[in-house]
Amino acid sequence: MSKEREERRSPNRRVSDRQPLADGSPITASARTHAAGTGRIGVRRSNPVPPHGAGPETRAPALHDAAPPYRVDAENSPTPLTCLDLFCGCGGFSLGMERAGFRVLAAIDFNEEAILTFKANFSTDILALRKDLTKFPPETLAANLGVNHVDVIVGGPPCQGFSTARQRDGANHGERRLIHDARRHLYREFLRYVEHFQPRIFVMENVLGIRSAAGGEYFTAVQKEARQLGYRVHGQIEDAWELGVPQKRRRQLFIGVRADLPGYFLPELKPAPRAEPRTCLGAAIGDLPILRAGGGEDEREYDFCRRVTHVERQGDTALNYLRHVLEIDRAAKLTNHVARPHSQRDLRDFARLKEGENSKEALRDRGVEFEFPYDKSHFKDRYTRQSRWHPCSTIVAHLSKDGLMFIHPTQNRSLTPREAARVQSFPDWFRFPKARTHAFRLIGNAVPPLIAEAVGLAVKEFLSEGAHSSRGNEAQFKSEIRNPKSEIQRSLLTSAATRKDAARELERLAGLDRRELRALPAEEFLRGWHALLFLFPGLHPDNALDHGHEYEEISSDQLPLPGYGELLAKRFARSGWPVALEFIADEAWRRFKSGRMSARKFYCVEAQRAGLAAFKAVRER
Repeated sequence: MSKEREERRSPNRRVSDRQPLADGSPITASARTHAAGTGRIGVRRSNPVPPHGAGPETRAPALHDAAPPYRVDAENSPTPLTCLDLFCGCGGFSLGMERAGFRVLAAIDFNEEAILTFKANFSTDILALRKDLTKFPPETLAANLGVNHVDVIVGGPPCQGFSTARQRDGANHGERRLIHDARRHLYREFLRYVEHFQPRIFVMENVLGIRSAAGGEYFTAVQKEARQLGYRVHGQIEDAWELGVPQKRRRQLFIGVRADLPGYFLPELKPAPRAEPRTCLGAAIGDLPILRAGGGEDEREYDFCRRVTHVERQGDTALNYLRHVLEIDRAAKLTNHVARPHSQRDLRDFARLKEGENSKEALRDRGVEFEFPYDKSHFKDRYTRQSRWHPCSTIVAHLSKDGLMFIHPTQNRSLTPREAARVQSFPDWFRFPKARTHAFRLIGNAVPPLIAEAVGLAVKEFLSEGAHSSRGNEAQFKSEIRNPKSEIQRSLLTSAATRKDAARELERLAGLDRRELRALPAEEFLRGWHALLFLFPGLHPDNALDHGHEYEEISSDQLPLPGYGELLAKRFARSGWPVALEFIADEAWRRFKSGRMSARKFYCVEAQRAGLAAFKAVRER
């Protein structure tokens, strides 16, 4: 962990003075102690923090600077990469991709409120359509846009069918009866657009529940069907908090790279420049005006004095989030900051909770008696008061029904739509519907813009590096092989100069057991590993970590090397790896994790690129 990351996690910061609850009662001393737990962000008292007691006239230099210089403007880029956003919702993915420098050509969603909200916040240059993707063919969109190819397709097919919140009778998980939910198959509509537009990369986002839904059936199907379309696909899990989003949100990404492109998309995203990893809830919402349950206005002025006090208490982390993520200078008024009403019974129960505590913990640790009528054996954590000093619970669409698990850290009410939007990293200028039900549903279903921006920047970097690294022609490649200058090129020369040589080398290694593979000298094993990457440029090393349990047989006419059916015909349906090569992949991972194999040798793009060139030469004969 870097020194900077350690500083951000430093617990040595002062707890701010007690703030009153919205009903006038103070946070108790014990609640204050409870809030003083671990996980706070270190504060650096640097110049942008306004002096104590500063009013609006003294906050201008710190809080009203121009837009950050690293913000990418796609319109000013010479040749911006193009993008489609499918199942776009209100536009979280589109906003992140635009910030990363992409030109979003079209955004499609079935929900009317989603498209109306999208149109209210984005340029009319983007074709925003309310369409059912099961009935709207990609050919029609291509005709409307006047293009048959885009660089990237992103999207998040509805995730409720896979959510762990839908575990009914064990239906979504394990061997018990599967409740039908047509939304589980909408990933195929996403892939139908991928097949038509042939993007260089696609990114599909979903909940972690897709990994286990129906015993992993859909997690396998997405990867298998994407490979059949000609994509090198792998899954990776992203932690929103590590990318600067102030909530506990982990999501599954499926990333597909068109198989004719060299390079391995590496599994760890880097935070966008505007983001500060591990930002906590208090930094994101602490400047907003205090409300009682049922109070607030859909449009009002900011409380600038409260903002200055908030920045003083929270430090640079809050200042960064306000200026660079929420872009407060672009918002003329504060919108959507309206609290839902609660019954007096709920409000009394809310007041019994300490900051950062849920009703289950209060029952267990302090013997608190709650008035709520729900079965306490099943709904012990029905109420949760969030903490300023930790990430918020995952913002979900269920907020449209109630906010009982999203009680404000210091006020006796649940979060407002604007607070939820801030937790999702939407800027303050982004308007949502006045109706709370619609607003909460759109916010909860959205891809956080900070995650989308991190994805966009990683995709852009990958495509830029790929374009650079793939320059040259076959003659140049052959010259490099004949005159090796590196250890990697020498290994290619000795074991992968021809596909048959590589296959023989691989067949020899495949005949070894785990103990024998472990005993192989580094150079000998490396030759075999690079022979594997040479012969199978469409596989991703990361997929070897999760093969699944299903197999598929490859017909002899589809084998990359005729005559090696026994070695190559049986594959894992999820990862695409030949079963016979499983031990080799496991040994490569063991050496890589232990530091005995460098990242460049493990993700050997030279071997992969050589294999792509050789495969192309065979096809052209």
